[in-house]
Amino acid sequence: MADLHIHREHSLGLAGARKVAKEWAAHVKDEFDMACTFDEGKAGDTVHFTRSGVNGTLEVTATAFELHAKLGFLLGAFKGRIEAEIVKNLDELLASKPARKSAAAKK
Repeated sequence: MADLHIHREHSLGLAGARKVAKEWAAHVKDEFDMACTFDEGKAGDTVHFTRSGVNGTLEVTATAFELHAKLGFLLGAFKGRIEAEIVKNLDELLASKPARKSAAAKK
């Protein structure tokens, strides 16, 4: 088994990060036939994703995304390509969202 770990910090706040996480879950569901569930919490959310040969979580907080995935034997051979695709997709989603305005910037 191969493990993936991707960490991305952001300045979207929890509401903005939640929106990005939902977009990411919709993308992997459509593109890779993943089954995704979304658990919302007060301080953060967790997206659970799975399909044959892969399962993992995307932890969402007000300041970061933390993805952990386990690839089965067959998909483990493609770890580099899979990781690159996830990074590309997540980075594109983050780049398309403006950072939330801080309280100091509003004054």
